[in-house]
Amino acid sequence: MITGMRGASIWSENLDNLLPFYRDLLGLPVAIQTPGFVVLGTLGTATLGLGTHSEVHGKNADPARHMVGLGSDDVDADWKRLEAAGVAFLERPTDYGQLRIATLRDPEGNLIQLLQPIKT
Repeated sequence: MITGMRGASIWSENLDNLLPFYRDLLGLPVAIQTPGFVVLGTLGTATLGLGTHSEVHGKNADPARHMVGLGSDDVDADWKRLEAAGVAFLERPTDYGQLRIATLRDPEGNLIQLLQPIKT
């Protein structure tokens, strides 16, 4: 039986294009690091893998095909901090039902969403 999401991976031609962005700028902790692959987050919860892949070359040509959602306890504060650091946002924080969402691009053009539940 499938019980839920455990992780997702973003592949790159060069791991060093993505790792500093996700680890240093977004602040995701490294759980596992091997040559060419890193698992970010906390083991036992949903994690994000970054790695090199022989079939991936250059920036993402179709970035809207998939989006990774990252939890935030304050989307507005994260948006201000990341925008001040030069991160390109497609959408500033916006309410969608029970979620506040901001959408940004990583260094290779992949779309990332910051998600914060709206307390009612």
